[in-house]
Amino acid sequence: MSVVQNGRTISATNAIPHGRAEMTALVNVAILNGFGRAMGDAIVGLQALHVAILVGAMPPRPLLFRLPGLPGMVEAIHAAADFADIKTLAWEFATPDRPLDPGEAVTRVIDIRDFAFDPEFQCRSMIDFFLQRLGVAPEQVPAGWRRNSWLASRVRTIRPALPSGYILVCPKASMRLRDMPEEIHAQILRRALALGPVVTQGTVPDALRRDVIHLEPCATLADLCGVVRHARWIISTDTGMVHLADAFGVGCLAFFPTHRPEWRVRDYPRTLSCELPTRLPRGIEFARDPGDYALARSGWFPCGDDLEWLDRAMDQARDCFGARERLENAVRREDQAANPVPP
Repeated sequence: MSVVQNGRTISATNAIPHGRAEMTALVNVAILNGFGRAMGDAIVGLQALHVAILVGAMPPRPLLFRLPGLPGMVEAIHAAADFADIKTLAWEFATPDRPLDPGEAVTRVIDIRDFAFDPEFQCRSMIDFFLQRLGVAPEQVPAGWRRNSWLASRVRTIRPALPSGYILVCPKASMRLRDMPEEIHAQILRRALALGPVVTQGTVPDALRRDVIHLEPCATLADLCGVVRHARWIISTDTGMVHLADAFGVGCLAFFPTHRPEWRVRDYPRTLSCELPTRLPRGIEFARDPGDYALARSGWFPCGDDLEWLDRAMDQARDCFGARERLENAVRREDQAANPVPP
């Protein structure tokens, strides 16, 4: 398999292993606004950067200029990326309208300030967008390299004090446009309870308080990753938790109220996606006016109060993830039988 970057073909078998500092050409690179303010953007953007370093499109430890005041979990994700150095991008340089001089040591600047407003970002796979901007041809990158493989080995997870085999529900997104309505959240909780213990990041309806566990915000990235890693599977709206699920190989039923699934989870083999009908422009990142919130909500109710579509999605996830669980358990039993533990 070959990878193309900057018009040059590189064999993937000759990619630089993690931790090495050998380069075909040493170039000091600065990336402005690398990679945004949301958790999902950070996870996916850093995967693209990791690949760019592996194939030689980036030097080891390029400079990421980030805006101050990022959410704590986003800060923690960047801190886990030991293949880059972090500098602060002052607010007066937040947009491309104001040029930034990163210093004499920098010989190449990649400016992705305001990328959320870039029409190409809004209608393209996130990982492809970031790879292209970093000088790597996305179509030449193996599918496995387009997954969020950089993160899991860099976070020492903590097993949460939650019932074994829990299903994790994630109804809230960084953007209100993508939040699950309360009625949808409640129906998912009710259906999931038939399958096992249920934990939610959202508010538990009064009628389910004795049965559903509310997850308080995690204090550290290790805590959050532990919650994801040890979940049986995850049900989420389009948010950073979908990308974390892929990073830790956890099955995820993901709902997409504003974006096409292939722009977010095309390369995630354990993600089952559900694209909602909408009258909003596909790829919209920010509400244009209050009416957009009503349009986003209506996508969750294509048949009015009839949520049969949601029940079908839940049934499909149960069958898909259940079959995978049975296969993995069978393989595990065969392996244990072939390699018994000595008495």
